[in-house]
Amino acid sequence: MTRKSLDQTLGFLRSLDRTASADDVARLLVSELSDLGVAHVMAGTVPTRGTPSRQQNGHVLLNTFPSDWGRRYLARGYAFKDPTVRRLCTNTTPFAWSEVRDSYPDDPVARRVMDEAADFQLRDGITIPLMTLDGQIAGFSVSGERLVIDPADRAMLHLIATYAFGHLLLMRGQGASAVAANLAPREREALQWAAEGKTDWEIGTVMGISTHGVDFHLRSARSKLGSANRTQAVAVALRRGLII
Repeated sequence: MTRKSLDQTLGFLRSLDRTASADDVARLLVSELSDLGVAHVMAGTVPTRGTPSRQQNGHVLLNTFPSDWGRRYLARGYAFKDPTVRRLCTNTTPFAWSEVRDSYPDDPVARRVMDEAADFQLRDGITIPLMTLDGQIAGFSVSGERLVIDPADRAMLHLIATYAFGHLLLMRGQGASAVAANLAPREREALQWAAEGKTDWEIGTVMGISTHGVDFHLRSARSKLGSANRTQAVAVALRRGLII
């Protein structure tokens, strides 16, 4: 992520902080990401297999997908057959729906889920795997008829999704405490460079330390911030004003 794109993303994150409801978050996300072809967003935790459909709605934090599709999805138990959800449970990096469309050739129901979603203008999408602090698998998806998202956009989208997801949890009273973490200067510096998309090797070169040293500082920062991964640590640090 370039400094310019980071500055633009930071402005967007500040706008997210001013939202007061999930509907506000949804409207802002769809509006700001429309240039990428995004028409719908959905975020939530993954229910355990066998969870009744009436309880699955409680796992949804944000959803602008067509209501008719939502009703069909729940009625037919697609949450446990959807190939994007199945990939979500085994993958930690963002993925395009096209990458999983043909992943289950011997499972016609998995293919049917994707085909029926396309009938509801959910033809193209990207899902960002996430995790709550208590270890629940979660995901954030953007979708539309045709997305125009290059690799640089994916990094930006990952940060926005992580930040928005944390904000949604806070509004539900499920987020991490806002108590300021006492980050050491080197931890803060490493996080700042990580926010700008630099690799461990690049951060080490700038800071004059080994990649092992960078990993040590970032792991320590993640622990202090109660974050499950680097992107989440960056999002939390941005929210608390620990980095800019």
